Amino acid sequence: MNELERLRSLLDGGQAKLGVDIRRMNSPGSPVYRTMENVVPAGAILVASLAGTALVHFYLGAVILAAGCWWWLGRHMPKVKEGVFERTAALVLADARHFDAWWAQGALSLYARLPDGSERAATRRDDWRAWVRALPEGLETDPRAEPRDSVMQEG
Repeated sequence: MNELERLRSLLDGGQAKLGVDIRRMNSPGSPVYRTMENVVPAGAILVASLAGTALVHFYLGAVILAAGCWWWLGRHMPKVKEGVFERTAALVLADARHFDAWWAQGALSLYARLPDGSERAATRRDDWRAWVRALPEGLETDPRAEPRDSVMQEG
C-alpha cells in the first residue's frame, strides 16, 4: 500500500483529517472554483438592491442589500465552503500527482490524533509522505480508536 492509499484509509477511518485552504481553492484559476456559485448570487443581490433603490426608495434597496448579505454569509457561504472542500478532497485524493502539486502550493494540511493522545500535523514545509509513513502501523484498523469527522477546513 502506497502513501496515498494509506492516507485514504486513514481519512476514511477517521484517524486523520485533511485540511484545505478554502480561500486559495475557491479562487479563479483553481480547478474546483465554480463561478456560478460565487459570482451569480452576489450579482443578483446587488442588482436587486439597486433595482429596489431606483424603483422604490433608498431604504428598500438597503433592506434588500442587508437581507442579501445575511443570506450570503449565513446560508450560502457554508454550502460553498463545504462544496469546495469536497471537490478539493476528491481532486487531491484521486492521484498522488495532484496531491503533490497542491501540497507544494500550501493548499493542504494533515492532522492526526494518535491513540496515545499525542497529535501530529503536517503542512507545506513538511513531507506528507514521511508524515503518513511515520504514523503507527495498524492505526487505520485500531479498534480502540473511535471514528472522527475527517473534515478540517481552513480559511
